[in-house]
Amino acid sequence: MHLLLVEDDLELGAELQRALSRHGLTSEWVRSARAARALSEHHDDGAAFACALLDLGLPDGSGVDLLHFWRGRGIALPVIVLTARDALESRVAALDAGADDYVIKPCAPIEIASRVRAVVRRSAGQSSQVWSVGVLRIDTGRREVRVDGLAAALSPKEYQLVVELARLPGETVSKHRLARAGAPLAEPLEFSALEWHIHNLRRKIGTQLIRTVRGVGYCLVND
Repeated sequence: MHLLLVEDDLELGAELQRALSRHGLTSEWVRSARAARALSEHHDDGAAFACALLDLGLPDGSGVDLLHFWRGRGIALPVIVLTARDALESRVAALDAGADDYVIKPCAPIEIASRVRAVVRRSAGQSSQVWSVGVLRIDTGRREVRVDGLAAALSPKEYQLVVELARLPGETVSKHRLARAGAPLAEPLEFSALEWHIHNLRRKIGTQLIRTVRGVGYCLVND
């Protein structure tokens, strides 16, 4: 999964980014509220990211104000506040502003990774790390996909694409969003490359499970 990390501390941000990568979580790191707002506006209202890790004390404003901005724009990106502020009023203000979780620093990276997986699965309507979408079972901990109980040998990009589709089962996911999901740390996939990966994914999990919405994107059938 690809995260948005909003943390102004250089040492902490770099260490957290490295530590989360060891748990299979890539991230784009920014150090200000302004940069985070710009990314959410540029990236289809935050859709490029599975979750945001948000510090409250930013050099150009409050993390709570950024939360209000996102939620006011209808951005449903799951947000975990990651802060040293442990006062009750800070926790209440962040949660009431739309945070999905509140974690007090310092916190072990393995726990942060677990909390990320938890809020992402809740946002996808799933109750455990094994997601169920029709005949698909997606183990987000082991990064495994099964179809009717049989393991599907997916490439890393194919896995990223099926997880992105599974975050919105039954809904159309745009080509632009999928192109970013397929290459979170590089330039988005060309549409021709995306179509090739979708073709291979259909071959491995079943042609009937991914529906093309002409001119828009793809939909994972949730039957």
